[in-house]
Amino acid sequence: MFNNQVVVITGAGRGIGAAAARLFADYGAAVVVNDLENAMAEETARAIRARGGQAVALAGDVTEPGFPERLMQTAVDRCGRLNVLVNNAGYTWDGMAHKIADPQWQAILDVHLSAPFRMIRAAAPHLREAAAAEMESGAGMSNRCVVNVSSTSGLHGNIGQANYAAAKMGIVGLTKTIAREWGPLAIRCNAVAFGFVDTRLTRAQEVQEESIEIDGREVVLGIPQKVRSMLDKDIQLRIPLGRPASEDEAAAGIVLIASPLASYITGHVLEVTGGMGI
Repeated sequence: MFNNQVVVITGAGRGIGAAAARLFADYGAAVVVNDLENAMAEETARAIRARGGQAVALAGDVTEPGFPERLMQTAVDRCGRLNVLVNNAGYTWDGMAHKIADPQWQAILDVHLSAPFRMIRAAAPHLREAAAAEMESGAGMSNRCVVNVSSTSGLHGNIGQANYAAAKMGIVGLTKTIAREWGPLAIRCNAVAFGFVDTRLTRAQEVQEESIEIDGREVVLGIPQKVRSMLDKDIQLRIPLGRPASEDEAAAGIVLIASPLASYITGHVLEVTGGMGI
C-alpha cells in the first residue's frame, strides 16, 4: 500500500508514533523516525529494520528553529522523496485555566500547533513541486498527504487542558486550510482526533513516574491516580466499546487516513474514540 513511499513521523520514539512507524513500514513505506530523544528514535528505527522494513532516525526538537527543514531534507537525502508527513509529537502540561502561567501556555501551543505548521511549511517544496511536476507530465498522481494529530480535548474541551485544547482545536483549522490550499495539487491534509488512548500521557503519574524537561523545568507526564481512577470507573458509560484504545489501534487511524484508500478524503477530522462522544 505504501511501497516506494516515504513517511516522516514526529514523536515516533514511543507510543502512538512508534506504533504508526512500525505499521507504515509493515505496509511498505520507508519511515523517517523523529523523536526528542536519540535513543528512542534509534530504537524504533532498529525495530523496523529488524523486521525487514526501511527506517532511518533523526533526533531533534520539533520546536527548534531550522529543525523542520533539516528533517525534511533528511527524508529526501536518505530516502529519495517525501510522500507523507505525520505531525504527532507532543506532550501535556495540564493545569486549571486560572493557574496556567504564560510559559506553560506557550510551550503547549509551540509543540502542538506552531511546530506542525513549521513542519508543513518545510515539507511544502518537497510535496508541492513533485506534485506539480507529475501533474504537468500527465502521469498518475502519487499518494501525498499530511496527517495532523488532534484530540477530543480540542473538539470538545477538557477540564485542566485549556492550553492543550486550544492547540488541538487550532490544528483542526490548520488542517482544513492546508486541505483547501493544497487540494488543487492532489495533496491531502487530514487530522486524527484521539479519545482515551492508553499511553504515558493518560496513565497514572504515580504508577509510571515519567517526566520530560522543558526549558529547564521538569514536566510530569500522565494524570493523577485519583483522576485516572475516576475515568476508569465510568469507562463503559462514556465509551461504547468499553475500553481505551491501544497504541496500535490509535496508530491504525493515522495509517488509514494516510493510505491511498483515502484518496478522496481531505479536510476531514477522523475521530478515533471507540464511540466516545456520539
